[in-house]
Amino acid sequence: MSPAKPTKAVPTLAGFAAARPLHWNSWVAGVVCLVVGVIIPVLNVGPSPRSAFHISDFFVTLVGKLTCYGIVAVAMDLVWGYAGVLSLCHAVFFALGGYAMGMYLMRAIGTEGNYRSLLPDFMVFLDWKELPWYWEGFNRFGFAMAMALIVPGVVAFIFGFFAFRSRIGGVYFSIVTQALTYAAMLLFFRNATGFGGNNGLTDFKRILGYPLREPSTRAALCAITGLALGLTYALCRYIIGSRAGRVMTAMRDAEAKVRFSGYDPVAYKLFAWTVSAMLCGLAGALYVPQVGIINPSEMQPSSSVEIAIWVAVGGRGTLAGAILGAFLVNGAKSWLTVAFPTAWLYFLGVLFVVVTLVVPGGIVESFSGLLKGGGFLTKYFGGLGVKRAAAGPETAAAAPVSTGGPGVGEEQEQP
Repeated sequence: MSPAKPTKAVPTLAGFAAARPLHWNSWVAGVVCLVVGVIIPVLNVGPSPRSAFHISDFFVTLVGKLTCYGIVAVAMDLVWGYAGVLSLCHAVFFALGGYAMGMYLMRAIGTEGNYRSLLPDFMVFLDWKELPWYWEGFNRFGFAMAMALIVPGVVAFIFGFFAFRSRIGGVYFSIVTQALTYAAMLLFFRNATGFGGNNGLTDFKRILGYPLREPSTRAALCAITGLALGLTYALCRYIIGSRAGRVMTAMRDAEAKVRFSGYDPVAYKLFAWTVSAMLCGLAGALYVPQVGIINPSEMQPSSSVEIAIWVAVGGRGTLAGAILGAFLVNGAKSWLTVAFPTAWLYFLGVLFVVVTLVVPGGIVESFSGLLKGGGFLTKYFGGLGVKRAAAGPETAAAAPVSTGGPGVGEEQEQP
């Protein structure tokens, strides 16, 4: 009697989802970058202003600004969502990059200022006789861009080196970074510092010879910002998918075990911290020519707290969630500060409390759980028809074999 043939497992929707996971991060980030970097600039400069498909110059500037915030959110998610370091001074790194670009834009004005002097107008007003030494070289765009990356990186490296070696972590590290933010803001508020004091740097004319008021220049800046967001996402995705990224994630979950395994948490924290600061500097450099001003208010402590809220709302440890959170929160801010000027902070506080208590995984993980048949939204929408398969031969055959760590593009769930 011949042995019975094994029955062939019938593929199920749950098994298909397990065998071929949908990479929500890459899809969401790719769509956002495509819309910001291609569609919006084309619809701004292509159709005539009377066309229904025309996008206004104001909307292009707004989207460019939100995209810069998206870069900051991804940088924050790298160091908080994957390395487990909650920073409350990322607004400082963002502002430092913005000041570097602002110094170049001020030098590019030349003698077209109100006082017809080679010195910036605020220096003439304060009766400065010569350009400070730290302003030298900022008449070149390449030098300014390099400083927008190097200065935040150096500040972050020096600060992080001493903080991490002293094993300052948790809420204590957050408090120290908040103190750094406040000190930097007070420093830049002083006129003697040489960065425009309370008014900051403004009244920019052109960048690389192109007038900043031209719609084509604004559309090009929006497209470049969308490209920068895509490159930032790709870099962070590469980092977290590498061996260093897996060590960072393990360090976030159990730092003592990682240290006892022979890894040095200081080196990995310092690496993520410095890269994150440099990405914030890049975002600040792209932000200033689109907005037209940079002043110490960008360094205020509440700005750094808002950055953490963007990441928490979108989904910590997802990258794409950070992008969505930055767009959602700041888009709501742009509308609420006009419609309800006194209610914005209340809305922000309620939003953070609701996300923390109801959907701690953020937007991305909630919708990802909806597709997989789990999570908060499944209680109301039923999981979009995808059911959790019971443990059995079919599920075991469809489930991927673990390789001991997340690969490139895989989601890393929070503990």
